[in-house]
Amino acid sequence: MNRWDSLADQVLAGAAPSRDDARAVLHAPADELLALLDAAFRVRRAYWGRRVSLHVLENAKLGACPEDCGFCSQSQKHHSPAGEAPIKSVDELVDGARRAHAARAKRYCMVTATRGPSQRDLDVICEAAQRIKAELEIELCASLGLLTAAKAERLAAAGVDRFNHNLETSERHYGAIVSTHSWRDRVATVQHAKAAGMDTCCGGIVGLGETEDDLLDLAFALRELDVDSVPVNFLDARPGTPLAGRPLVEPGFALRALCLFRFVHPRTDLRVAGGRELTLRALQAMALYPANSIFTQGYLTTGGATAQADHQMIRDAGFELELASGQAVPADPDAVAQLRRPSLPTLRS
Repeated sequence: MNRWDSLADQVLAGAAPSRDDARAVLHAPADELLALLDAAFRVRRAYWGRRVSLHVLENAKLGACPEDCGFCSQSQKHHSPAGEAPIKSVDELVDGARRAHAARAKRYCMVTATRGPSQRDLDVICEAAQRIKAELEIELCASLGLLTAAKAERLAAAGVDRFNHNLETSERHYGAIVSTHSWRDRVATVQHAKAAGMDTCCGGIVGLGETEDDLLDLAFALRELDVDSVPVNFLDARPGTPLAGRPLVEPGFALRALCLFRFVHPRTDLRVAGGRELTLRALQAMALYPANSIFTQGYLTTGGATAQADHQMIRDAGFELELASGQAVPADPDAVAQLRRPSLPTLRS
């Protein structure tokens, strides 16, 4: 038995990996990458089988964000070409959910670029959530910045199933990336969402200039928070942001990082998120061995794989789709072939 099988046995027996074991995953030799992925897949398969869920992002309010997150093209403090647009109408958000449902997505996530939701933003998101839930069998996620307890409770009452608020990186490194709020502010929002009864979606970005210890700190901090979903993003540095020009994460390291997060979070919905297509390129299907969910049809201000391409990848790799109903069905690229990739919002400077 190799060391990675031993680590999988330990995790499946209920023991958390040690920090040394987690670090060793990041240093796995290239010759052992397939063995590492196989061990991570043993853990993934125990809790998720061969199911993959699709998630669709809706950029509900673009740009003009007062925060200064160094990776984000939607900050008004950066000279990025992302532009800005007001919050979409309820009808537009409901239409987006219909497109996500047609793509056989399990979850639809409405995102606003803001420090936190205004009363008007909440009115729109909550009305959209109520209409979507009345019409479609799809899970709802919202990512609206910092929350108070009262705002979290209102979102939950409207039918929002899950709230996303990423920690992004370690507490130590956070101040080098963001100065307008703290890492602890983010933790508090995750706790408000959890207390309101929503699932919590909280992950980070690999490639922010963090150290190996920062990445380990992030993985174990998320375990301590006991979040329900961990999206792992890979930096796709945006023009005009402070991180512009940073190189892409090396694909082998990206796969090892996903394995690390699977071992630390064996039962969690682990998603290979932003930067998947650019970072992993021809190795994208290998990410399905540690991760059980992906975004499809692009990201907030950047494009991505079409639903047809993602259905094809899932089917070719021998996996199946998980719907909001919990039903597992075959991926069907032909059924979604006519779905148009949603265009980015019309921008104004």
